[in-house]
Amino acid sequence: MIKYKLLCKKCDLKFDSWFASSNEYERLKKKKLLNCHMCNSIKVEKTIMSPQLINSKSKVDKKIDLEKYNQVKKTIIGYQKFIKENFKYVGDNFAYEARSIHYDRKKKSKGIYGSASKEDLKELKEEGIDAHMIPWVDESEN
Repeated sequence: MIKYKLLCKKCDLKFDSWFASSNEYERLKKKKLLNCHMCNSIKVEKTIMSPQLINSKSKVDKKIDLEKYNQVKKTIIGYQKFIKENFKYVGDNFAYEARSIHYDRKKKSKGIYGSASKEDLKELKEEGIDAHMIPWVDESEN
């Protein structure tokens, strides 16, 4: 697959398009099957494209990304600590316990957390039970 940045000569719209090969682009162009999706003109040409180069800036970007990752991880661990201190852990029984709390108004609970499948969460939502999935980080990981 190859991606070209194309330019409509009629309306000056620039857009990307994927082709199986450069020969496929040429074949479609020759048969006049390439057109602008804005004005429907067939006056569409490839623009000059530059290859993506790896340079020292890329290494700096990776360092910044690592810093952002560590910052996000620290925030998630802080949320986890708050949840562990203020909510009851119910393990894999989350969906059952959430329904129990929701349908038994007399049952008071400080809130729960645990594991549930996406299907369980979907069913809880359909029943009007507010439940959310949050990222969880294993604190023993580096």
